[in-house]
Amino acid sequence: MGASPVFRYRLGADENGLGPRLGPMVITAVLARVTPEGAVLARRKPRGSLATRLGDSKELVAHGDVALAEAWARALVERGCGSSKDPAAARSPEALVHTIAADDRKTLRAPCPSHVESQCWSIADESFGAERGLVETVAADLDRLAAKGVDVVAVRSVIVCTRRLNDGADAGKSRFTMDLHAMERLVLELRELAGEDIEAVCGKVGGFGRYEDAFGPLSGRLRTTLVEGRARSAYHFPGLGQIAFVRDGDASDLCVAMASLVGKYLRELLMARIVRYYRGHIADLPDASGYHDPVTSSFVEATRLLRESHGVPADCFERRRLDLV
Repeated sequence: MGASPVFRYRLGADENGLGPRLGPMVITAVLARVTPEGAVLARRKPRGSLATRLGDSKELVAHGDVALAEAWARALVERGCGSSKDPAAARSPEALVHTIAADDRKTLRAPCPSHVESQCWSIADESFGAERGLVETVAADLDRLAAKGVDVVAVRSVIVCTRRLNDGADAGKSRFTMDLHAMERLVLELRELAGEDIEAVCGKVGGFGRYEDAFGPLSGRLRTTLVEGRARSAYHFPGLGQIAFVRDGDASDLCVAMASLVGKYLRELLMARIVRYYRGHIADLPDASGYHDPVTSSFVEATRLLRESHGVPADCFERRRLDLV
């Protein structure tokens, strides 16, 4: 067999919010320019002090404590990795969201009835939570990684709101399928940005071992199956590069870990907007995470009459199908 191809660009992608009752699902990808030595580093679990700031997002941040994830998002955008190179793109949470989001404001708000838009998109009383020093520490981490051959050049997120998840379910698309198709979209868009073939590593989507039958944007492309299994499935696409779906990728791949942290911050930020919107009418509402827990259940019940009186469509508030298959 011939030598394995050498890629100058490496992409890591992961999802946040696949299983909650409330709030969006966010799929994020980070693109880095890598040297051969940097590619080896990127495939390894973070070590030393970096491991305290970069790794499995479920271990490093939690609901109500996402300062570290916010710091990665801000440092990446300040580095020029968002769609806007303007330094102002990192000066507010709202600006940050829209320079990371793969869709523009109009597209993101398209499913929203006009009287419900502020439930998800109001920026009232919104501010950053991470100290400036933490953002600078993460920026220094990025500088050190670049010096070692892992230079991050782009970060993008697909935000799939509750309404779009429900519409997808009506069309026969599971959340797993929508997650996968968003990852494919990000791979295609960032490959275009790179201008050459890339090596992409994505967090495993559900329990899939064989992805070919579930591909969406990539379904019509010529490809070669490299491996398919529970831990790793990989494919080569001529003119695109190599894509691997890896179990627990955020714990073992630098770019996937960054993507997971940024996505965690965006999901927390957008879920917090929903909570603040309803607290504007019912001050003592609990701080719901949106996941399947007693606090979220209390939040859903406590807002029921208010939602009915305000004409909030059920499909814009809660995911109707709680199954993921």
